[in-house]
Amino acid sequence: MSQVYRLHSTLELPLETVYDYFEDDPDLPGAIDSVDITRRNNTLIISAVSTDESISKYTPTAQLKASVTETRVFTEEEEELRNQPQWGNEEEEENEEPLGELIEVAAFKGDRETVLQNSALQYPMFEVLCELAREADKGTLTAIAEIDEELEATRIVDGEDRPATIEVVEGPSSDSSSSGGVDWRDNKFIS
Repeated sequence: MSQVYRLHSTLELPLETVYDYFEDDPDLPGAIDSVDITRRNNTLIISAVSTDESISKYTPTAQLKASVTETRVFTEEEEELRNQPQWGNEEEEENEEPLGELIEVAAFKGDRETVLQNSALQYPMFEVLCELAREADKGTLTAIAEIDEELEATRIVDGEDRPATIEVVEGPSSDSSSSGGVDWRDNKFIS
């Protein structure tokens, strides 16, 4: 069973791009039949629907979570106008239409628990997130996952796959359990 251990995302996609991606009937991983997309105020939730009928409908399947914000995007000409010093009548500036187009953006930002939630179908939903990352013009997705008992690093920057390596910087300390506190990282009751 494949699993995602570490994940960090700063991805930003136009909300329209996210909806278009799923409306174009993408090739979803085999364990995912379809996805349900729900928007609650300024939160977008993309939930996996399993192909496995043995998974109870009450079992929370993996979901991707993004915050939705509005931002202005500018054409190159508008960007040049914005960067030029404005010398003129202040009344004229107040009456001008603001430059750029106001769009909604889905921001998949944070670590694993923030962006990729629940453990059932977690890895297949991670694969969906990677495909969305390849559609993004802005942001980075880095992750460490286990696939067939091998660790694999993933790094996608501004929509392009980049080389990634795994580096062990600190080994487990042998005296961590002697501190008398609860070891949250190796607690068998937390998955």
